[in-house]
Amino acid sequence: MIASHPFQFFLWSIYPYLMLGSFFFGTIIRFAFFHPTVTAKSSELLEKKTLMIGSIMFHVGIIGVFFGHIIGVLIPKAWTDALGISDEFYHHIIAMPAGAFFGILATVGVYILCFRRFHDHRVFHASSTGDLVVIVALTVEITLGMLSSFVAGPTNPDFNYRTSLAIWARQIFMFHPDFRLMLQVPLMFKMHVIFGFMIFGAFPYTRLVHALALPWQYVYRRFIVYRRRPQI
Repeated sequence: MIASHPFQFFLWSIYPYLMLGSFFFGTIIRFAFFHPTVTAKSSELLEKKTLMIGSIMFHVGIIGVFFGHIIGVLIPKAWTDALGISDEFYHHIIAMPAGAFFGILATVGVYILCFRRFHDHRVFHASSTGDLVVIVALTVEITLGMLSSFVAGPTNPDFNYRTSLAIWARQIFMFHPDFRLMLQVPLMFKMHVIFGFMIFGAFPYTRLVHALALPWQYVYRRFIVYRRRPQI
């Protein structure tokens, strides 16, 4: 079977580990040896109004989308079946409405940020090549995700990601992914997965790594007291 599908075997059994390895080891090296660079250069002083709108929508949306992916992958279909939750109820009442809400927020937000990054000449000229690549990559990935869920999914009614793609994804963490589960997955879903792993692989070497830099020092640092300058 492997001999007849060598490229598919590479894509679904080797490529994910290459990207995840790059993510974990790259992140460790970035924080251990290049910690001062773990930041996202702000362009707020150059343009604020559009940034605030796009950034809030994008971050709220992407957090919801991220946890939606986690839940959709980690909760097996057998569990919801055991609870008496039908596929129709799960998809049409739980997954689709929540996915549409957060997906639209993330999509509109990232399109606003991408437009701002390229359209505002001051922001554009202050952006590094990495900044431009990152915003384009996020825009493409989120677009692929929306097309997968709301175009490729409905046009392939016999496809159920919970019986193929989700099982394969869980098998990655068990170190024995069955690439055959991905052979009949619609192309749009495959592109979404491939591009998503590519972003994970590049994550430690871009501004995206700032998402892991939680400001724990604010929890235990002493309060800063500000006093008015006395009037003379």
